[in-house]
Amino acid sequence: MIRQRLRISIPNTVIFRASVNPIEGEDVVVEADGFGGATLSIVEGNYPIDFLSLRETRFATESAAIQAAEGLINRPP
Repeated sequence: MIRQRLRISIPNTVIFRASVNPIEGEDVVVEADGFGGATLSIVEGNYPIDFLSLRETRFATESAAIQAAEGLINRPP
């Protein structure tokens, strides 16, 4: 399929999710836009049902968003 060859995920697909701060219930979530880009969000709460988006950043590529997300979860406390 074309998406697989281009390595573009389906729109609104969560392509990365990890805990940033388990004590406060904060997660980092990367969601594909379907055009090769992605949005990185820091969320608090019960994602995707009941949550508060603390910050969102848009990236031109999915891989850039995932790298930024990995940097957030691997930073020292």
